[in-house]
Amino acid sequence: MSDAVSELREPLTARPVSYAEITADIARPLEGKPTRLWYLGIGISGTALLLGMLAIGYTISTGIGTWGLNRTVGWAFDITNFVFWVGIGHAGTLISAVLFLFRQRWRTAVNRSAEAMTIFAVLCAALFPLIHMGRPWLAFWPMPYPNLRGSLWINWRSPLFWDVIAISTYFIISATFWYVGLIPDFATLRDRFRGLKKKVFSFLSLGWNGSARTWQRYEVVYLLLAGLATPLVFSVHTIVSFDFATSVIPGWHTTIFPPYFVAGAIFSGLSMVLTLMLVARKVMRLENYITKGHVGSMCKLIIGMGGIVGLAYATEFFIAWYSGNPYEQFVFMNRALGPFAWAYWIMVSCNVIVPQLFWSGRIRQNLALVFGLSLLINVGMWFERFVIIVTSLHRDFLPSSWASYKPTLIEVVTLIGSFGLFFTLFFLFCRFLPVIAIGEIKGVSQWAQKKPQEVGSGGGGGDGAADSTVNGQTEEANA
Repeated sequence: MSDAVSELREPLTARPVSYAEITADIARPLEGKPTRLWYLGIGISGTALLLGMLAIGYTISTGIGTWGLNRTVGWAFDITNFVFWVGIGHAGTLISAVLFLFRQRWRTAVNRSAEAMTIFAVLCAALFPLIHMGRPWLAFWPMPYPNLRGSLWINWRSPLFWDVIAISTYFIISATFWYVGLIPDFATLRDRFRGLKKKVFSFLSLGWNGSARTWQRYEVVYLLLAGLATPLVFSVHTIVSFDFATSVIPGWHTTIFPPYFVAGAIFSGLSMVLTLMLVARKVMRLENYITKGHVGSMCKLIIGMGGIVGLAYATEFFIAWYSGNPYEQFVFMNRALGPFAWAYWIMVSCNVIVPQLFWSGRIRQNLALVFGLSLLINVGMWFERFVIIVTSLHRDFLPSSWASYKPTLIEVVTLIGSFGLFFTLFFLFCRFLPVIAIGEIKGVSQWAQKKPQEVGSGGGGGDGAADSTVNGQTEEANA
């Protein structure tokens, strides 16, 4: 590699590191004791999870009458939480897969967290339809299997059933994509551990030997899964939007919902990935591999998606005016000026105004401020789903059936519990699995380093590392 490096290229690690140092740094959280911040995080999230479990147990034993629903507002917190978590889940794999297909080298800092986020968010989302059934022990009824219930059969034309099939398919593909990406790292950990851990990672690594043929087949499978997952995300979240768009309720019956929901899912997923990146960076001491450059790149993507979401908000109002439909016009005026106007303007402020702050380079360099702004965007995206669902229902065609909605304490605690489940799973993931892809970060560790001769060229450390070039990319092959 030449000593001359363009000033326009930013290194993907904070300082030059050898391959042995990369392996040691990323494997250190798995080998040593957790940090105090990790204990603090798992303690807070575990407490929230416990409270959520108690609230869910009380709801199941008593009934969904513990919620603030009524005859007019039959969907509220439960479906809001479902769509919120599904949106975050759908974006994780998409972000990783799209960045891989476009060969973005900086994805090495975000792909593993994004893929794990998908798995955990879909699990959180699955809670709410089960609870909303009222009898979750009969959750198997929607499945198309031979039964003795006579003519009672599922409604194949219902978007709710399409949800079950689409999200289940997406979960399987995402879990496979995540696992395949972990296989080279499992092999590295297999060679570092002894005893039970070595046996576990040996089983999970599927006999990985690090040969050029193994790497080539791995690259092909990973590319195929990325290509399969990308269009699947668009189709799955389009189907989620059909839950609303196929109805005749003003505010829902609109053709903009499929692209609107997909853009919102990517936007919320980017902000959540940014949040998790910053948490992992601090808690697991990965400042050298999750740099301010990576954070800045994520902020720029958020700016772009925030503009698309803002355009969708404006388009909704324009179409309501242009259609001349008084019911449609009333719904959108009611959102902005009615009883839930506070929720609407929180949504607009967090999703349209807050992302514009990322245009400032100083703000992008202030990680504490970036973390706070990413949390605000997450809040705004939750309120987006709340506004879409509740404000379209609470004032329908007949003023005599108008009703308000107020969440109960059980609903609020259940929402907190879902965040507890999500972050508990994420902290456990950080503790027992590599947060960053070891093999991939080695492939880009020397990118744009001004003094590449200072970077060790050998694997060292006894982890049996050797270099192999596959498809034009330098990867680390584990013996």
